Amino acid sequence: MADTVSETGHEAYGPLASIDAITAGLGEVGYISTREISTAVFIAHNLRKPILIEGPAGVGKTDLAQSLARFLRTPLTRLQCYEGLDESKALYEWKYGKQLLYTQILKDRLNEVLGDAETLEALTGRLGDFEDIFFSHEFLEPRPLLKAMQQPGGSVLLIDEIDKSDEEFEAFLLEVLSDYQVTVPEIGTISAQVPPLVILTSNNVRELGDALKRRCLHLHIGFPDAAREREIVRARVPGVADTLLKQLVAFVQSLREADIKKRPSISETVDWARTLVLMHADALDEDLVRNTLNVLLKYESDIAAMDRDLGKLARSAAQPETKGRTRSGYPDLS
Repeated sequence: MADTVSETGHEAYGPLASIDAITAGLGEVGYISTREISTAVFIAHNLRKPILIEGPAGVGKTDLAQSLARFLRTPLTRLQCYEGLDESKALYEWKYGKQLLYTQILKDRLNEVLGDAETLEALTGRLGDFEDIFFSHEFLEPRPLLKAMQQPGGSVLLIDEIDKSDEEFEAFLLEVLSDYQVTVPEIGTISAQVPPLVILTSNNVRELGDALKRRCLHLHIGFPDAAREREIVRARVPGVADTLLKQLVAFVQSLREADIKKRPSISETVDWARTLVLMHADALDEDLVRNTLNVLLKYESDIAAMDRDLGKLARSAAQPETKGRTRSGYPDLS
């Protein structure tokens, strides 16, 4: 497949002209992409399709949208989903306070407004003119979906944790994601001048409907391998020494193979690297790991479960990458 932009590409997102350009651009803003991720962004841009990203929490799904906005230098509009989210919170609301203020002004100047109108039809017509004003763009309060489509130069629209919303809201999104337009009954249909680049994320709290999935490109982002995780940490924590970097990533990779409730995410690896740099560490040892393990593990049961093996894990992480590991990648604790 050719990885250069087609004639259907949108000029507003010129930096997305090729897969390699996307990888390089994301790298410049600190996001270490893969060929799969960059290809999904390239296709989404050219086919005007949203990307539905699934995977464990903390693997960089939300960060991809944020990094795209920085790379493209376009606004990022974020809609955080939750149970009970409805159209008014996602699309638009009327500025009720402003409408009430204008209603009071109209009431105080009613005689002036009505003027010399003598018939009921004339009175109704003049009052109707003001009603039309109250339900116009001037009184419309755009929420994330509408705001993203009103950006003249395009934008990145992040619909975060869509799986936490209700099925009714998911159904409402179909029009927005299909035609990049919304309908306001009092005004009419509002279409995006430049369709936003849409990223939806899901942690698989619930199964999403087939209709939504059909409208999206699917992308799964899992935990990275050791080499990519080192690149990510190096990009986010420039001061970390190479020896320490290899050891801390090897240790985190080992934790993810353990039988624990919550495996540490990439963001927690980055936080741990910053912690170790803050403590002027140049290598891992058991005491250092034990004292900072709460940066990686967020459940006391997980910390207790790993307590007995911390010394072996720390020593294994300090070995060269090709040693001290079983075929599965988990350190040999025997």
